[in-house]
Amino acid sequence: MDWPALAAGALLAAAAVAAYSRTFFVPFLFDDESSVTGNVTLRHLGTALFPPADATVGGRPILNISLAVNYAISGTSVWSYHAANLAIHVLAGLTLFGIVRRTLGLVRGADAVPVAFCTALLWTLHPLLTESVTYVVQRAESLMGLFYLLTLYCVLRGAESADPWKRLWYPLGIASCALGMATKEVMVSAPLVVFLYDRTFLSGGIREAWRRRGRLYCCLAATWAVLAVSAFSTGGRAATVGFGSGVSAGQYALTQLPAVVHYLRLCFWPHPLVFDYGPVLALPSSWTFLSALVVAGLAAATLWCLVKRPAAGFLGACFFAILAPSSSVVPVVTETVAEHRMYLALIPVVFLAVYVLHRWLGRAAWPVCLLLAAGLFWGTWERNATYRSAERIWGDTVARVPMNDRAQYNLGCALQALPGRLEDAVSCYERAVRIRPDNSSAYCNLGNALKSLGRMPDAVAAYEAALRAKPDIPEAENGIGNALLSLGRLPEAIGHYEKALLLRPDYAEAHNGLGLALARVRGREDEAVAQFGVALRLAPDSVAAHFNLANTLNAMGRTAESVPQFVEALRLAPGDAAIHFFYAGALLRLPGRTADAVAELDEVLRLQPDNEAARRVLARIQAAPK
Repeated sequence: MDWPALAAGALLAAAAVAAYSRTFFVPFLFDDESSVTGNVTLRHLGTALFPPADATVGGRPILNISLAVNYAISGTSVWSYHAANLAIHVLAGLTLFGIVRRTLGLVRGADAVPVAFCTALLWTLHPLLTESVTYVVQRAESLMGLFYLLTLYCVLRGAESADPWKRLWYPLGIASCALGMATKEVMVSAPLVVFLYDRTFLSGGIREAWRRRGRLYCCLAATWAVLAVSAFSTGGRAATVGFGSGVSAGQYALTQLPAVVHYLRLCFWPHPLVFDYGPVLALPSSWTFLSALVVAGLAAATLWCLVKRPAAGFLGACFFAILAPSSSVVPVVTETVAEHRMYLALIPVVFLAVYVLHRWLGRAAWPVCLLLAAGLFWGTWERNATYRSAERIWGDTVARVPMNDRAQYNLGCALQALPGRLEDAVSCYERAVRIRPDNSSAYCNLGNALKSLGRMPDAVAAYEAALRAKPDIPEAENGIGNALLSLGRLPEAIGHYEKALLLRPDYAEAHNGLGLALARVRGREDEAVAQFGVALRLAPDSVAAHFNLANTLNAMGRTAESVPQFVEALRLAPGDAAIHFFYAGALLRLPGRTADAVAELDEVLRLQPDNEAARRVLARIQAAPK
């Protein structure tokens, strides 16, 4: 039993858990909405193999299955998702510790455990990794990273083993590689990196590595078929990745040169960190030229070291191989810069720093590494506090990258959900559309916010701007319908609701809005009831549809039929004073239900003590002759 290694592993795990202990209630953010809360394939493990192509989980079935397991455990309660993310990160850190310890055991011996522990500890606690651990859907990066490390670890263990039964390490490595390919595309470099590792540390040469384990590498390369099938299923990830995405390879490469230098800076000084850099594309500048010199110099040094200093060359090759799929010439138009890409690429940088410290300082490197670990722990602890709410993370992002229209839009969404922050949300949406005038989503939400503020003409103008930016948006047509309904322009409102339903026949909100408009047109009440019925078939838990149907039936004199709809609306929203008030009005029209109506009015006054309308109705009931 290797007690020092076990103690080091336990300390590593404890430090990681402590650093991320405040993340278990971080809400779902940004792409979590499409990949988790709005991802219907998670509802059953059988459908999880076929994730939606237009979400982060698209073409990544293992990622989707892992989220489906969390959904089976806790539904949309966030704690199990964060527990799984942390467990994945801890396992990745322990695997890294094992790889470095065993590799150094081959070449250095006595320093293996201290260097391996410091490398794994500094990597695990580094704030640059928080996006991959704290942001739920970026499990894509950490889970792929775990499979990447496990592939290398299994091949290393298999190469060390002499007993025939221990050769099971190779099949485990192949399985890990295949699982990684079905988790995220960055895994594409794993077979090449493992082969290079063999050449550098195990076999001493390319020919010898191939002679000893050629069949293994053929099997690892065969897992590229898994990646090809997964990638093909997305059709180019909804046209956001690849050369058909509208961004040229040259434009994207120009952006990646300063991005790589930026990543390297964050390795040594991880501040400020940015949640979303936006779809920015760099223009030629002196900084781009300097970045090109830095990257070219590092690439040349890597090539030289691969020949003259194979171990150092391996570290450089790992860095470039891991970043190449997302940070070279293949455009990723929605995320031209992203910190989560450094999840694995950080490892060679950290190892090199720790190794140099131990070579220069000897045993004195221990306190230096522990001091660095304490600083990184604090940085991660503080960064995780920024994730505690959508308002905080997007507010921080806007402060760092104010010209990111996507950040402005998402901050507006977060503020719109908070009481009393509608005006602030409007300001965010207005900034978003100034930055990018074709941001139809920002125009739609601007319309929603203006409508909530009672600024109906302005809301209509915002929705119309959304339609000019992107024609045929059902949400914008529905929004115009709602605003015109509030202005009493019924024929126009009905027309826009009908347009919304032509675009999306299963749009429950538009059916409900059309029902409301029809209910106000004499002689069309039966059509309104039919529209509410469709809305409830599509969205059985729609409080608005139940309430509107109840009021319409009551107004048509079908009060007895309205009662079950009021009851269901109150079951879904027991604290809604308006539903209690109108339900009381319906009960007063039914024989023998006065006492029940009084109870409902009392509940209105409990919820809204200053509700004068309820108080007047109660006074009339009490003044009526018995």
